[in-house]
Amino acid sequence: MLALSRKANESIIIGNDIEVTILEIKGEQVKIGINAPKSVPVYREEVYAQIKEANKEAASDTVQESLKNLFKK
Repeated sequence: MLALSRKANESIIIGNDIEVTILEIKGEQVKIGINAPKSVPVYREEVYAQIKEANKEAASDTVQESLKNLFKK
């Protein structure tokens, strides 16, 4: 992991087209802005974990349903 120090209104660039800017610092909370192409999904970690879990459950359900249909014949 790369650890960087930034002040308010300073940025880092990821790749050629993603910019992360420190917008505001209040106590222990940091507000960041992310400028990325629309084709790059950006999620909070807890939301991403929920999406991954939902996808895993959906895939499991699909596999189970396919197996049920296979053995019905």
